[in-house]
Amino acid sequence: MDHLPEAARIRRGVIRLNRRLRQERGDGCLSPNQLSVLGHLHRHGPSTPGEVAAAERQRPQSLTRVFAELETEGLILRAPDPNDRRQSVLSLTEAGRLAVEDDMAERDMWLARALGTLGETERGVLALAAEVMERLANAEVEAPGEEDLNPRP
Repeated sequence: MDHLPEAARIRRGVIRLNRRLRQERGDGCLSPNQLSVLGHLHRHGPSTPGEVAAAERQRPQSLTRVFAELETEGLILRAPDPNDRRQSVLSLTEAGRLAVEDDMAERDMWLARALGTLGETERGVLALAAEVMERLANAEVEAPGEEDLNPRP
């Protein structure tokens, strides 16, 4: 627990920046769940509903309505999985790709303007921090006590 104070400070900063970026999105935009699904498909390509849910740390049932909404809006396509007909594969349509890229562009424009208020060193520190935060977001860390249950050979 040596890093608890800095963890709390980083969390607060990330939450505040995330809140501000959400505020910079246009009216009538996608819901956070819709955006996370489209973002996953944009980054990773066609995926099963289970793969999307696992990557977003949600249950597939929690995203069933979101998948249906996106399909109805013409932002994703659902096709049978060629390897397992019991499953489907979700993929972005051109409209879905444009929707997620437009959403990102709005927030990127605000962030680019905000970065312009910082010095070169500060922007460099943030660029490095972005790389480190990506690694943290993908880190698999054991919960307290798990190391006792899973001894390493």
